[in-house]
Order: sequence, then structure tokens, then C-alpha cells
Amino acid sequence: MKTRKIGIIGTGHVGSHVAFALATQGEADELVLIDIDQNKAVAQALDVTDAVSYLPHQVTAYAGDYADLKDADLLVISAGPLPAPDQSRLETLGATMEVLADILPQLKKSGFSGIIVSISNPADVVATYIQDYLDYPKHKILSTGCVLDSARLQSRLAQLLEVNRRSLVAYCFGEHGGSAMVPWSQVRVGGQKLADFIAATEKKNIHYAAILDETKEGGYVVLRGKGSTEFGIASSLVEVVRAIFHDEHKVLPASVYLQGEYGQTGIFTSVPALIGKTGVEKIIQWELTNKEKTAFDYSCQVIRDNYLKARELKILANTVRTKNQ
Repeated sequence: MKTRKIGIIGTGHVGSHVAFALATQGEADELVLIDIDQNKAVAQALDVTDAVSYLPHQVTAYAGDYADLKDADLLVISAGPLPAPDQSRLETLGATMEVLADILPQLKKSGFSGIIVSISNPADVVATYIQDYLDYPKHKILSTGCVLDSARLQSRLAQLLEVNRRSLVAYCFGEHGGSAMVPWSQVRVGGQKLADFIAATEKKNIHYAAILDETKEGGYVVLRGKGSTEFGIASSLVEVVRAIFHDEHKVLPASVYLQGEYGQTGIFTSVPALIGKTGVEKIIQWELTNKEKTAFDYSCQVIRDNYLKARELKILANTVRTKNQ
């Protein structure tokens, strides 16, 4: 009987919470933790192992290296710096590129052929760069992207509308960052259009721009208060993994590679996507208003511009290495 093996590269605050969430929710049988700080990887694996006696099922966790990824079913890339409270995720690009320069060559040599879920920031730019570097099948790599932003959006809307968040279909699109947008015309409350629900219930406190601002600011409220986001991103990651391992064919607002959908090509960005055992099975195309399409196009351009910046950083780093050899 085949077990489910997951590798996690980067075992800091985020990676360790991902490992524990996968273990506690029963979505992994074997966890391979990889970190440039081997002692940290060993400690995190031991901490998960200590918890197994009180978890619903057996989980094997250990610190490993890239050779251990060859037969893994799925890989989570969570390496890279957290943004400072006054930094955007995009401003961490240079530091993240330095980390990827160490990771990706080793990953390419490892023989890994499973599905890659990247949660390193800036999420969409990093996913685009990883796919380009590895020349990986586009349907087998994705980022959690706006899965987390959408959870924040649903949380805020549920409070304001006084409904259970599971009664909402409300997604953020575009960048997992400052240019994210919400196609409000497509938000549904129990199947009803948001505008119709608001009119019927006479809600007076629904201000779309303010809700979006609060959604985008949510991660920074957590970051300033406790130093890092952990629980939300770990839960979002497990939601994606569950859809893959159980072949749920579930629609999630993940960051996926667009090839003409929504008029965009060549970048990863968040849109509704059908997720199953093969990874990204289908892009779901919603009808956007002209205003929404403009906001989405702008967000995609932000991702594209920073992806080009990432490629320039790679060329610069390679030039420096060549001169030093």
C-alpha cells in the first residue's frame, strides 16, 4: 500500500507549522524536512515525532537531504525570509532569489518528479521563476497564492454579513500581495449575488475598498503582533494538499500558470483553479467587469515586472560567480 511522502524545504516558522498541520490533519505518512540549518531540521522533525503518540495516525518525520526527495509525492518550498513589518513581499525578492540559487540546482539533480507547492514569497514571482528554472510541467507546480488572502476575505465578509464563511464564494485574484483584487461581481452568499444580499438585508457597513484593504493588511497585522504568520498559511497549504491527495477536483484560488486565460500568459497568478491528483486540472474563467479586468491586469503586470527583475538578479548573480571563479 502506497504511503504519502511529502518533502518540506525550509523549516522555520512557516515550514515547521506546515509540517505539524500536515501531521495533525492526517495528510502525510512521511515527512522529510530539509533546511540549510541541519540542526533546526533535526529539531523540528523530532518535535513532530514527539507528538505522534497523540495524533490520529502514524507519521514518520525526519531531517533529510535532496536525495530523499526522489520518491516523494509532493514538495513544499517554504524557504526564504519573512518580510519586515515595513516591507512588502516583493521587497524580499532579492533575498529569496539568493536562497533559491542554492535550492533549485540541488532539487533539479534530486530526481523529484512529484507536485510542487511553493509558499515562499513573493509567491507568484517565485512560482514563475521556479517553473522557468526547472522547466517543470506547468500543471504540476502551483503556489498557495491567494488561497490565504481569500480566507482572510471570507473571514471579514462573514463578520460583516453575519453569515457563516462556508456560505460564501469570495476569492481574491492576482498577486498574493499589495495589488490583489476582488471580483466583487462574482461574490456569492448562499448562491445569491453579494449586491442582492446586501440590498435584501439592508446592510449599511459594507465598503468594498475598505474590506479589500483589511484583507491585504491582515498578514501584516499578524506579522507585527507575533513576528510571522503561521497558522493561516499552514492551513491553506493543507487545503491544497488535501485536494491533490484525495483527488477532490476542488476549486481553489491558487496561483497557477496562465496560458491565455483571462488574457494573460507566462506568469503564475491567483485565479480559481480545479485542483486534483494531477495538480492543476483546469483554470476556471469568471466573467469580470471592465473595472475588475483592469485591476486584475494591473496585478498581473506587477507580477510580470518583478519576474523580469528576478531573471535579471539571476543573470547578475551568475556573472558575479563567473568572475570569482
